[in-house]
Amino acid sequence: MDERIAAKRDVDWKKTGYLFLGIVLFAVVYWSPAWPDAVDPLGKHFPLSRESKGAIAVFLLAGTWWVFEVVPIGITSLAIGVLQALFLIRPARDAFTDFMVPSVMFIFASIVIGLVFTKTGLTRRLAYKMLVIVGEKTSMIYLGCFIVTAALTHIMAHTAVAATIYPLLLSIYALYGEGDQKTNFGKGLFMGMAYVAGAGSIVTLLGAARGAVAVGFFKEIAGREISFFQLTYYMFPIGWMMTLALWGFFMVFLKPEKSSIPGLREKARQLSANLGPLTRNEIKAAVIVGACILTMMLREFIPVLKPVDKTAIILISSILFFMTGIMDIDDLEAIPWNIILLFAGAMSIGNCLWQTGAANWMAVNWLVMFQKANWFVFVMSIAFFVMIMTNFIMNVAAIAISLPVALVIAPYLGVAGEVILFAALVTAGMPFLLLVGAAPNAIAYDSRQFTTGEFFLYGIPASIILMIVTGFAVFVLWPLMGMPVLSGGLQKSESIGVPPKADQLYYNCPIG
Repeated sequence: MDERIAAKRDVDWKKTGYLFLGIVLFAVVYWSPAWPDAVDPLGKHFPLSRESKGAIAVFLLAGTWWVFEVVPIGITSLAIGVLQALFLIRPARDAFTDFMVPSVMFIFASIVIGLVFTKTGLTRRLAYKMLVIVGEKTSMIYLGCFIVTAALTHIMAHTAVAATIYPLLLSIYALYGEGDQKTNFGKGLFMGMAYVAGAGSIVTLLGAARGAVAVGFFKEIAGREISFFQLTYYMFPIGWMMTLALWGFFMVFLKPEKSSIPGLREKARQLSANLGPLTRNEIKAAVIVGACILTMMLREFIPVLKPVDKTAIILISSILFFMTGIMDIDDLEAIPWNIILLFAGAMSIGNCLWQTGAANWMAVNWLVMFQKANWFVFVMSIAFFVMIMTNFIMNVAAIAISLPVALVIAPYLGVAGEVILFAALVTAGMPFLLLVGAAPNAIAYDSRQFTTGEFFLYGIPASIILMIVTGFAVFVLWPLMGMPVLSGGLQKSESIGVPPKADQLYYNCPIG
């Protein structure tokens, strides 16, 4: 009898309330009467079918459950697939196939690399060397970690960087002296790594797939090519401006409890010396990972390597770790499947919104509201839409559904296509609100230093900073650097002048 009473008292009514809120949102949207069509500036209608409305319903339920963590985040992802199949929103084969797409397998391989770096001791070695350099002040430890993270994303995928840096941060945090306890320093260290990985990844085409796909997409629509170095020229100051702004943000909002860790530098030097020379497994791991990263980088410059998928390349490292004896069957149990399921669910809901047409419906409804606005307001509205959507769906998809509509409206407002592309790419790279927005977010969550709710709350002011920096770039910095921002515009009687392929991409572009 006492056990039953205790069980009743243990019910988390707040969590239960949010659980039912998600269900109610789903039910209200799914069974609501038909919603009006979205109509673009060319007069094309985008109806919201039953499946599209179902996709939005699942989207709202998943967002609520993820933010308030009413069930484990991986279980919410499973619910996404189940709801699509049960309510005939998408065939079960499509809904659950998304759980094993190449992007999810890339996350798996990246996490395995992190586990190998931890097992072999490479992360401890790197962490101690870094602490010897940055010293004992926690503010400098923040800065050192953020700079290393951002710099690495210029030459390798931000997911791989996060997986590599994460165990290094665990080693650094272990020296903070608070065990597994949650602290401001721990929250700032791990959330900061995730945020900065996004900021650094916008600088080159190597940081994430979104850049290369969006540039190719822009070429098809606008008929103009953006080179590797042109993108870096405009994005470099923004990426590093955001990195430093985020350092200031975490020093204000999550100021470490300790201003310094006395004796840390000497302790790190001693621990580094105790490790001795590199072991055979450390050398093997470094060579395997280095070779995979180098091959992925060379894909951008060597035509014969371009057709080879980056997921296949990075998965070779996982296979070699077992072939060379660095890992064994027991190590598979250490993989955080909750995090992999989280990202798999994000892929499923993203593809669901895209394939049912719900994403296009939302994009058109949003952007046509600004078709008569001031050019700056219009560009910022695109950046804002992409920023919100990239927290729920693939950033490439967020760009793909907004760019065509924006480029149709832009000539009437006298706005050049380049500024639209770059503004969208900036915000697409930094989803600060939800863990599902980017793999580094999910990897950082595995530290258990923060909840999904905390990530969302800190993400609000961080997103405001992102919009301010984007606005500064659009209005001041990029024009000074020579980016075309304003064009001659069109009269109402003139042709919009979008290349024929744009219409095809507008309605049929795959997520990629």
